[in-house]
Amino acid sequence: MKLLLIETATAVCSVALADENGILAELHTAEPNAHSSQLSPFIDKLLAQCGISALQLEAVCVSSGPGSYTGLRIGVSTAKGICYALQIPLLSVPTLQSMAAQYFTQHPDYKGLVCPMIDARRMECYTAIYASPTHVVKPVDADIITPGIYDTYLDRGEVTFLGDGAEKTRPILGTHPNARYAYGFLISASGLHSLALEKLRCNQVEDVAYFQPYYLKDFVAKKSIVRGLR
Repeated sequence: MKLLLIETATAVCSVALADENGILAELHTAEPNAHSSQLSPFIDKLLAQCGISALQLEAVCVSSGPGSYTGLRIGVSTAKGICYALQIPLLSVPTLQSMAAQYFTQHPDYKGLVCPMIDARRMECYTAIYASPTHVVKPVDADIITPGIYDTYLDRGEVTFLGDGAEKTRPILGTHPNARYAYGFLISASGLHSLALEKLRCNQVEDVAYFQPYYLKDFVAKKSIVRGLR
């Protein structure tokens, strides 16, 4: 079983090839605006590196959001194109759940809660809280981070905050003695792996024609600052 995993929901562009036993290879970059230029070359490079033909892929799993509007569109469009061309299943995993799964996999002895956070500008973050990769304690939402917002969870025990939204909110949340921070955490397509396998086993596949990313918030285009454009 060969799976292609695509993560483009944040500033990181990450692609991995995997089978039922684990990750075979992965490429990623945090270079700004790299999704459109690097995603397809990364896929080609991984296939060549692993000696795998695209025809051997059995499914594609994409991070479904929330996150960057542009990044999600690029990742989902690429995944849908591959699935349509090869007539293979399309799978999707919520981005915050994938981040939590990645952390729990990397820290198998950790017993606390995990709060992945994606920067949504100013003091707003897309967040959720997990007790395990599949146990949601707090559902996905766009939270304005204020003092005490997660004290209900922090008062029960350790909560590890991670992702690009965690660093900017640390001065607000880090004062609680049970707040922990996953310094250096980098979102990765590898976080999709175990959840994608389970979805494939349960035949929880997406409709290639109609599947759309989960943006959570409506996209608002900025007014052009170039003269002559409105």
